[in-house]
Amino acid sequence: MNTNDDTSDVYRRARISIYIALGSFSAVMAIGTVGYHYLGGPDTTWIDALYMTFLMVATIGYGAGVEIYHKPEHEIFTMAIAFSGIAIMTYFFSSVTAIVLAADFDKTLRRKRMEKTMKKLRGHYILCGFGRVGNNIAQELEATNRHYIAIDEHLDMLEAHAEKKPGMIYMHGDASDDDILLAANVAEAKGVFAVTGDDSRNLMIALTAKQMNPGARIVARANETRNVEKMKKAGADAVVSVNFTGGMRIASAMVRPHVVSFLDEMLRSEHKLRIEEVVVPQSFAPQPFGELNLKGTSYVLLAIRTRGDWVFNPPSDFMVQPGQTLIAMASPHGRFEMESTLFLMDRT
Repeated sequence: MNTNDDTSDVYRRARISIYIALGSFSAVMAIGTVGYHYLGGPDTTWIDALYMTFLMVATIGYGAGVEIYHKPEHEIFTMAIAFSGIAIMTYFFSSVTAIVLAADFDKTLRRKRMEKTMKKLRGHYILCGFGRVGNNIAQELEATNRHYIAIDEHLDMLEAHAEKKPGMIYMHGDASDDDILLAANVAEAKGVFAVTGDDSRNLMIALTAKQMNPGARIVARANETRNVEKMKKAGADAVVSVNFTGGMRIASAMVRPHVVSFLDEMLRSEHKLRIEEVVVPQSFAPQPFGELNLKGTSYVLLAIRTRGDWVFNPPSDFMVQPGQTLIAMASPHGRFEMESTLFLMDRT
């Protein structure tokens, strides 16, 4: 059973019903106006006839307009108009009610689906704060095929983004709350972004998340540079000062414009190229780099990070060890290809 299709079908039928009700209302108003203008005689204006019709269709009752008492044809016509008005109004309000109930039903189903998905997620990211910074982070995670759960106190902002990205998983609440992080399956998360607009809240998120999952990488946003060290002490593995980073980016655009242009073009490319890193598994048997066959059309290996140094453009006899990190320019598919190669070598 496809609940999305069922809900969409309810919406479609309800909208059609509303159009039918409005069309029927217009038709009855036109027929009633013409009828009362004819029955009322030369003294009845079109406004009088329209007013009389509206009173009957809206079931307000008789107050003024065309005299109907003791005139059978007038009474029969009035009963027909009034009955039509009752039927149309009932039909219209039932259609509106169906749309409201369908919307509530759709939200309930969506919430249940998200809750089930959150329980199954492993190695995902938790995005705490969905403002301008959080939105950009979400776009990057989506572009590189990484799963995330967005948490924010502004439900309208989350729902607006979810309308554009139907598969988005989000939670409404305070990300520094233990229960919210538990519901986001923080114990199985690969990383947590603490990027709200409040430094004190980011500090609390970093502290709470680190206590719940010491192995998760915590990246926090600092609006004030004086709070950077506090966040690191609270458990953040990396702290990004937006003002500092913005200043460095502006300076780079001035002194090394071609490098900045290259990086910008890489981010905008339809191939979604990024500078990615892949960690060699701990159970990996050391092997010469030349035997790994790490060559592909969707990635270019740039360097290997050892425990204390960088090896750029590693030679074929370089021994790849567990725990080292491969740095490459790669698309999402290229990253998956590198991980698969290391996994297969690990299994052999």
